[in-house]
Amino acid sequence: MTDLLLLPGDGIGPEVTEQVRRVASRLANELKIEERPFGGASFDKNGTPLPDETLAEAKAAKAVLMGAVGGPKWADAPRHLRPEAGLLNLRAGMEVFANLRPALCFGPLADASTLRREVVEGLDIMIVRELTGGVYFGQPRGVETLPDGSKRGIDTQVYTTAEIERVSRVAFELARGRRNKVTSAEKSNVMETGLLWREVVTALHAREYPDVTLEHMLADNCAMQLVKNPRQFDVIVTDNLFGDILSDEAAMLTGSLGMLPSAAIGAPGKPGLYEPIHGSAPDIAGQGVANPLAAILSFEMALRWSLGRADLADKLFAAVARALEAGARTRDIGGTLSTVQMADAVIEAL
Repeated sequence: MTDLLLLPGDGIGPEVTEQVRRVASRLANELKIEERPFGGASFDKNGTPLPDETLAEAKAAKAVLMGAVGGPKWADAPRHLRPEAGLLNLRAGMEVFANLRPALCFGPLADASTLRREVVEGLDIMIVRELTGGVYFGQPRGVETLPDGSKRGIDTQVYTTAEIERVSRVAFELARGRRNKVTSAEKSNVMETGLLWREVVTALHAREYPDVTLEHMLADNCAMQLVKNPRQFDVIVTDNLFGDILSDEAAMLTGSLGMLPSAAIGAPGKPGLYEPIHGSAPDIAGQGVANPLAAILSFEMALRWSLGRADLADKLFAAVARALEAGARTRDIGGTLSTVQMADAVIEAL
């Protein structure tokens, strides 16, 4: 069985996933690692961003780690064959419904944030984003031509009780191991799905998690509070669309998108999908300046959540912290190191 399936993807994806391979060789060379093209790279080679055999391998592996997908090169591809469609299909096919996006501010990087040090220092938030439902998957969707020749775009936001319960359960369980607080973010004031979301989370809390503090917050207010007082949050649980937006906002509190990993998990025993939350960054692809730490920390999460090696995850996290404390920095966090040199610093710290 493959322990870790690498899907480098596009843009800077291959550059940062190669550093994961180097770190894995130093830290856990017993892992069986395989690699397959994915996203735009797979479209160019195979005519599809996610071949059936790649999805089958992903579902059979213990963990999957991808780089990033997409770029202007594939902007004119049919929507169902764009790199991003491959990513959505990978998530759906692997049945990974809970996206864990930590926003952690390493002490040495508190001044890299655009907010004041006293606002972000010590920040430790876990955003739990529902990943396989909502407006990205709802039907009907599409663009239609009206009788007068104008067009209308349609996207449908859909959630069921079961979908909301299973992702909320992940959030409550995580909170029990952290600071025991969950903030549920939705738009119950204007959206029917938001109203259902609040009702289901409230009922689940009362039935199974009364020991955990629960607060409800409208998603737009949550966005504002993340900038005003981010340390008030412990675990935030929210839907696919709002989770996409709020987690990127939270990422910048830490100084750079290049610092933040993510995990997507499903039912127990199923493989997890791990990826840095930054995009393919075609503007810097091939220059060797991308920050590999988000990808390396995604591997840290894979060790912890899917590969059963929390001991190695602890070592890797500590090595990243030591490298930063020693002053190692890529361009996005105020330094001059290349992608390879930043990984070198982590490997040396190991």
